[in-house]
Amino acid sequence: MLASLGLLTSPHRKVGKADLLTAIRQIHNLQIDTISVVARAHQHILWSRLGSYQTNWLEQLHAEGQLFEYFAHAVCLLPIEDYPLFRALMLEKFIGWNNIRDWGNKNAATLDEILNHIHENGAVRSSDFKSNQSRGTWWDWKVEKVALEHLYYRGDLMIARRENFQRVYDLRERVLPDWDDTQAPAYPTAVLELTRKAIKALGIASTTWASNYFYLKKTETAAAIEQLLAEGTIHSARIEGVKGGPFFVHSENEPLIEAALAGQLSATHTSILSPFDPLMSDRARARELFDFDYSIECYTPAPKRKFGYFVLPILHQGRLIGRLDAKAWRKEGRLQVINLFLEPGVRVSARLTKALAKTLRAYATWQGLSSVVIDWADSEALRSGLTARLQDGQTPGFK
Repeated sequence: MLASLGLLTSPHRKVGKADLLTAIRQIHNLQIDTISVVARAHQHILWSRLGSYQTNWLEQLHAEGQLFEYFAHAVCLLPIEDYPLFRALMLEKFIGWNNIRDWGNKNAATLDEILNHIHENGAVRSSDFKSNQSRGTWWDWKVEKVALEHLYYRGDLMIARRENFQRVYDLRERVLPDWDDTQAPAYPTAVLELTRKAIKALGIASTTWASNYFYLKKTETAAAIEQLLAEGTIHSARIEGVKGGPFFVHSENEPLIEAALAGQLSATHTSILSPFDPLMSDRARARELFDFDYSIECYTPAPKRKFGYFVLPILHQGRLIGRLDAKAWRKEGRLQVINLFLEPGVRVSARLTKALAKTLRAYATWQGLSSVVIDWADSEALRSGLTARLQDGQTPGFK
């Protein structure tokens, strides 16, 4: 799974813009999230695989039409070649929530007004509308924002780009001028293909893991798996000591399985992961495979938090060995590690300390920060060891 998700080994070369697109095609869904106490999720997920890169490359790929934004595993950036599959889902069931669909049925005139405005005036942001109407229950959204979201989920609008992280909505025919709905496959074909992509991306998957990867219905995923098995596209497997099988392997991933069984796959990567990384997005899968019980606590009241506001998992040589609560103080150029916790049984060693210090330095530097401060760790030996290594002057200008 680490190999197929791009997390087995550390990056060893300088990357270019095309490498971002390759990485996104490998995992298929690059989740977007609004929280920005450190690097935003979609940027962080790529850093964990590629190392340092220019974040504006991602914006360029989106604006160039290489990527599109839609709801996959939450809202994601997706390879443009996957658009027909998601358009098939839109046409079948208007992906999203029933209440936003129902709202649109009751407010057709408002939808028409918004579409006409965009047609006549060009792409818009929600902030372009100064609404005087009372706000509803949609996260206190104004009416125009709800209308834009309805039209986006329905597929009339697409996100042409983002400006300062704000969505810029435009007509689908302007974003994809060569598209027509005859190019969308039948709904069962789209489910089949998304199930295949999920199993291939994960390396090995159960029916539940595959359905969760793109938020497909489990019954439909199960039917797709039966067809993929019959075609020989995937094969069944079992994982010793892991419940919830049977599991399935894509035929193109069989060399990875053979290499793993022969002891030829070596996990050497140490990285800090986003809470929304594909490795972590299915919390039950992370618990079952890595014995790592993880939840994001930013939506938990502060007195009830166990680890911190925005806790990031730590991957080290094939294991999820701990987590840290971090905050980037950009004006001060400082990455603050508020709390650092190791999993039970993880031994503090010079090798671990060196790898984690190097990773923290790289993570901070990529974000334009020049220092890392470890406030607290549940191992004083680790805290003092990390602090010493971070201050050893190996990186000019880094403290």
